[in-house]
Amino acid sequence: MPLVIAPADLTDPRLHALLRDHLADMAPTAPPESRHALDLTGLAAPGVQLWAAESDGELVGTVALAPVAGAEGGRHLELKSMRTDPARRGEGIGAALLVHALGQARTQGAERVSLETGTAEFFAPAHRLYRRHGFTPCPPFGAYVEDPHSRFLTLAVPG
Repeated sequence: MPLVIAPADLTDPRLHALLRDHLADMAPTAPPESRHALDLTGLAAPGVQLWAAESDGELVGTVALAPVAGAEGGRHLELKSMRTDPARRGEGIGAALLVHALGQARTQGAERVSLETGTAEFFAPAHRLYRRHGFTPCPPFGAYVEDPHSRFLTLAVPG
């Protein structure tokens, strides 16, 4: 069955479980002040858009876009909550979610999409995915500050 990406239902218990697992996976990678993954409350904040990917009736991934603090008019968005079910990694789900989010950003008139991710070895596959899609290193953006546990990447969104 094909992958279907659609706006996420924040009341879906499967989404709650996927996000709970996401936060649990992040816990050993950095101290609390260096972990920036959004919980359900953060994902429900104004301006945040969350999509879920389903395949064969299973929720297999998420991706979100959030406005960057201090950026005006939605021209700079942040990629958040990139998650693929660990049992489904290596199937291209993450790439499909990333392409979907970048397409949404382009449609909305964003000029740039940036992200913060960890520096631990756990994040190496994500680093490779982002590089393959043209993301390049950048300084901290929005409310972020330099942190040895954070890597910042950005991509100019072609019009």
